[in-house]
Amino acid sequence: METNTVQMTDAELEQFRAFQVEQQKKAAEAKAKEMRNTYREMVDEEIDAAVPELVTISQDIRSVKNKVIENFRSILEMKKEMFRMQKGKDMDVRSHTFTNTRGDSRITLGNYTTDGYLDTVDEGIAIVREYIESLAANDESRALVGMVLKLLAKDQKGNLKASRIIQLRKIAEESGNDRFMEGVRIIEEAYRPAISKQYIRVEIKDANGMWKNIPLGMTEA
Repeated sequence: METNTVQMTDAELEQFRAFQVEQQKKAAEAKAKEMRNTYREMVDEEIDAAVPELVTISQDIRSVKNKVIENFRSILEMKKEMFRMQKGKDMDVRSHTFTNTRGDSRITLGNYTTDGYLDTVDEGIAIVREYIESLAANDESRALVGMVLKLLAKDQKGNLKASRIIQLRKIAEESGNDRFMEGVRIIEEAYRPAISKQYIRVEIKDANGMWKNIPLGMTEA
């Protein structure tokens, strides 16, 4: 391999080095662009392959879910009728669990609910808050008051948590204060839960006799 020596002035050497840097920069930019194009092509290819399969799975799950719910409709009606015959009133249950006679499989049908309240809830909150804050006489009681007031904190949608109101009622009952109880009662009467999505939960017993949930959603599998 023949080696040639080129004579350069300092100015020419500086220009040559600048040229080399510029060429390296262009090469790096070209490689980065090529990688971006390859990346986009790979993403498009995998999305085009995955989406139809996932859509099919989603449709199959919806179809089976609707079929199971429809098949259990007559069973639910019979269960409600037996409850009326035994208890003399309508059943107020938002979920129903059915277990086979072998005791190794069970299905739960239910509805998710979101907490909601009428505007009168604010009146009840004001009464409870007024009573609780009146108890803050020292550091110890102020700490207790702070804990109780947290039960009245609203979520991002502006609603109270129903589970916290249950805790609040217990505290009110223990206090024996009529004004406190009145505020809690107003809050409870304003409660209007909204039924959202219907769900199905399936469980089977494993070899150790423990119930094992069968994942039916993407995030559970």
